[in-house]
Amino acid sequence: MGGPYPSPMLIARSIALFAVAALLEIGGAWLVWQGVREHRGWAWIGAGVIALGAYGFVATLQPDAEFGRILAAYGGVFVAGSLAWGMVADGYRPDRFDVLGALICLAGVAVIMYVPRR
Repeated sequence: MGGPYPSPMLIARSIALFAVAALLEIGGAWLVWQGVREHRGWAWIGAGVIALGAYGFVATLQPDAEFGRILAAYGGVFVAGSLAWGMVADGYRPDRFDVLGALICLAGVAVIMYVPRR
């Protein structure tokens, strides 16, 4: 990400892109789920497929050029975002271990993406 010490602006951009990617991927998967499992129909499924495709595009906008690093770090964002989505959209209440696991995943994101490198 642009040298050994990523700038705060670069980190902010990266975090924002991860958030948008999570909304698109988790939201897209949720829409497909609703279309299939809750019998809401093809319009929901189609909207979900479009959102999932948009997620793939947003992931390419990350400042770091390493595909493996981006997807590995995004995995932690996905874990935490999925729990948050479940809380907002479905009334899911995570227990302390869900929260702890999500925090560990987000710490992993920070290490993978933002720790200074040579």
